[in-house]
Amino acid sequence: MTETARTAPSTDHTTVHLESAGTALVLEPRPGGSGLPEVLHWGAVLPGGASAYHALALATVPPVPPSAFDEPWPLTVLPGEADGWSGTPGWSGHRGGAAGAVRWHDVTCEAGDGAIVTRARSTSGVDLSLRHALDEHGVLRVDASVTNTSDEAVPLDVAALRAILPLPTRADEVLDLTGRWCRERSPQRSRLDHGTHLRASRRGRTGHDATLLLMAGTSGFTWGSGEVWAVHTAWSGNHEHLVESLPEGAGRHHAVLGGGELLAPGEVRLAPGESYAAPTVVFLHATDGLDGLSRRLHRTLRSRAGHPSRPRPVVLNTWEAVYMETDLDHLKALADTAARIGVERFVLDDGWFGGRRTDRVGLGDWVVSDEVWPEGLSPLVDHVRGLGLEFGLWFEPEMVNEDSDLVRAHPDWVLRPADGSPREWRFQQLIDLTNDDARAELLERISALVAEYGIAYIKWDHNRDLHEAVHTFEVDGRRVVDAPAVHAHTLAYYGLLDDLRARHPELEIESCSSGGARVDLGVLERTDRIWTSDCNDALERANIQRWTSLLVPAELMGTHIGPEHAHTTHRAVDLGFRMLMALQGHPGLEWDVARCTEDELASLTGWTALARELRPLLHSGDLVRSETPDGTVLVTGTVAADLSRAAYTVARLVTGRDAVTGAVPLPGLDPARTYAVRVRPEAGLPAVVQTVAPAWWEQALSADGLVVPGSVLAGVGLSVPILGPAQGYLLDLRAV
Repeated sequence: MTETARTAPSTDHTTVHLESAGTALVLEPRPGGSGLPEVLHWGAVLPGGASAYHALALATVPPVPPSAFDEPWPLTVLPGEADGWSGTPGWSGHRGGAAGAVRWHDVTCEAGDGAIVTRARSTSGVDLSLRHALDEHGVLRVDASVTNTSDEAVPLDVAALRAILPLPTRADEVLDLTGRWCRERSPQRSRLDHGTHLRASRRGRTGHDATLLLMAGTSGFTWGSGEVWAVHTAWSGNHEHLVESLPEGAGRHHAVLGGGELLAPGEVRLAPGESYAAPTVVFLHATDGLDGLSRRLHRTLRSRAGHPSRPRPVVLNTWEAVYMETDLDHLKALADTAARIGVERFVLDDGWFGGRRTDRVGLGDWVVSDEVWPEGLSPLVDHVRGLGLEFGLWFEPEMVNEDSDLVRAHPDWVLRPADGSPREWRFQQLIDLTNDDARAELLERISALVAEYGIAYIKWDHNRDLHEAVHTFEVDGRRVVDAPAVHAHTLAYYGLLDDLRARHPELEIESCSSGGARVDLGVLERTDRIWTSDCNDALERANIQRWTSLLVPAELMGTHIGPEHAHTTHRAVDLGFRMLMALQGHPGLEWDVARCTEDELASLTGWTALARELRPLLHSGDLVRSETPDGTVLVTGTVAADLSRAAYTVARLVTGRDAVTGAVPLPGLDPARTYAVRVRPEAGLPAVVQTVAPAWWEQALSADGLVVPGSVLAGVGLSVPILGPAQGYLLDLRAV
């Protein structure tokens, strides 16, 4: 094919950019507002600032290959076919089958206050607003909305409104997470090849298999090294994350990364004047591996006005202690023992209401059971609070049993198709929160109980996926229509949380969803922690917590000590390892401690004291992680912002092929300082398989500890004892 002469690209470029904490976003507006701005760069700040970004516009214009558009084309802030993009579009919609807006005009692009705001119109009656905001920690939030400005009676059907940003050629590896009940957050890696790597969730909640972050990076990126780009859709309903690479690239870039809400056909239909606001999509970039991503996210979350500010109280939850048992004397004894060992919050789980003696009956009847609580909950609540403990209570407001007074009285409050109920899941159906009467009833019932009993904390559960979640209504009095409802239900759920918090500003709420199936930044805007997993097996928890902490800082991540024999795996794990793993988040117990031995109670008393001592560090410092090459020994550390204090968990999961592990570095320390290193036995001492301990071990067990230069600790490390499987220890470091 003969090459055709083409006009050289213009050198008259105007760019707008954001810079913060080493991250930059650079856009080039189109001349005269004739199209959406092109994304020139998203990644590390370039030395030279504005002059370097201006140079990008010319320096990175790609050549034109055969059998392609005649000129280079731009990847815009909302890429689509009109731009030249053949991949997943940023906007998709229609009006009565006619294509929605695919060309934008009257475009404005303004930068200020840490954000770039783009506005545009289309000839088909759609207005667009896009806001890219970069915070002080380098976290980029993208908010998009469309408005139907047409006078036509035909509604505008929104199919998708995604946030999409580019990736460079060196991002050639993908990391995402999958999982299931009791094994959330399992990592999986792949090459970034041609095609679309799409993680779509149609579960009506975030999901046990939710990726939390979809990441692309340079080959072999690790916890502490490599360049990484990531995306998170901050939404608790149906959603998607994608990374996509086409043979022709993405304009001047190699591939794209994106996310957004996953809408069902007809789920969002806009009448004239109505708008749709897409969930916030969060983008991150780091040059220091996965720890860099977490550091940015955790610092952003901790800077929020509503972030928990007081020390996280040590919790005892009654579920794996007594399940649905409601014996008052036993519960009082449990509270007595909890107070004795240093617990600060007592949470009564399922079984306290209506006819709820099994999980088949009574869900939705939020009235204290007269049968088992003839005097109400006051005898227990007063006893708990008399011990100096806060009182918390379990609810599952969005769910109902068919065998419940609520459904018998209001069958129309169940969200289901006209021709029958969805398949049951844990014998449950979904209550329709978009029904104003149902939502108001829930708010009043829960609020009244919070006020009556002075409830400090709600464990808000959600134990099923949403299948066939549809509204049923009649059109013209004769045709029954089932309309998808996950979008509206998710907004109603958020609204219910907001209303409850407005009535009770001091109330704390945990997001539990059969464990970790509702973990996302949307729900964390309205709650005070997540329940990480229904699995309390400490060995399983090691990796579940490790990968959940990519997104969620320790103080928002529930981590409990369960019974010796884990109820979900039937595995026996030593108390020391259970205590060690439970220190990695917001610590608590889910165990009938009233039946513990005196030795166990003494250990737990020391553990709760250690949790209180270390929580100022563990719940504010930066997380650092590493592991041995074979992955059998994990190092998880928290380092204070001024590098003066640190705590590290060293844990062996399974046996390794080597007889001796060797030294493992402790990342994140100041190499110019010297640290006193102590092994803290209150976190449990490991069982070992060795005839002689490492030379440093005994001195580190002393009150003064072992004094070691930071350069040695961070660069070389300490030799690891020969640990048995599911064994570990806690190192407490102070600069001296």
